[in-house]
Amino acid sequence: MIADATTGAWVHSAFTWAGMALGAAMWRATQRRLGGDGVLAPGNFAVLVGLLLGAAIGNKLVFLIERPDVALAAWRGQALWPGQSIVGGLLGGLVGVEIAKQLTGQTRSTGDAMVWPIAVGLAIGRIGCFLAGLHDDTYGLPTDLPWGVDFGDGTPRHPTQLYEIAVVLPLGWALYRARFATPGLAFKLFLSSYLLWRFAVEFLKPVPVAFPLGLSGIQWTCLVALAAYLPVVVRGARQAPPVPA
Repeated sequence: MIADATTGAWVHSAFTWAGMALGAAMWRATQRRLGGDGVLAPGNFAVLVGLLLGAAIGNKLVFLIERPDVALAAWRGQALWPGQSIVGGLLGGLVGVEIAKQLTGQTRSTGDAMVWPIAVGLAIGRIGCFLAGLHDDTYGLPTDLPWGVDFGDGTPRHPTQLYEIAVVLPLGWALYRARFATPGLAFKLFLSSYLLWRFAVEFLKPVPVAFPLGLSGIQWTCLVALAAYLPVVVRGARQAPPVPA
């Protein structure tokens, strides 16, 4: 594992950006294969801008919800750069896309083409988290299980980063290959499943700041998002049984 914080941060960032770049390239390829307009077409460009702005804002905002101690230190004038939250990036990107579609009058669903690219991007980013080890907040609690990983402190821990890779890749591939009658349902199922997964796996991680019921800020964010989003997913699922490939 990486021994110093500076190298860990650089490696983590490199894998994060690589995942984002590959995901964007895969999304563009999917758009071309489906015969849609190019990324720079007026409607698509607005959606892309909304996605990027929303993801950037949500990324930092949910991290600060998770780590109010960091937010307080920054408020007091300490020179800090907030970390990142994948949950925040996904939720912020969703909100940004919906705002962009409202402003440009678009009604067609744009999410299904992003399912597999997002899954691949997440998996690559989690490799960086794993290599960063204790210099990243994604490692798990101590464990006696045979696959526990020592990230450098002599304590075997749950490799929660690898758990996530093992979940998002099959999930993303299955939904990418599914054929639903209602456009957008694959993305809705992916996002809601990922929120459920993150709520569950956070029990295997240290809680930096405990919120009500002992849950983390990420877990409360997932619960609130699921309460708002699951009714939409259920309505879509009832309307659209899978169409045989």
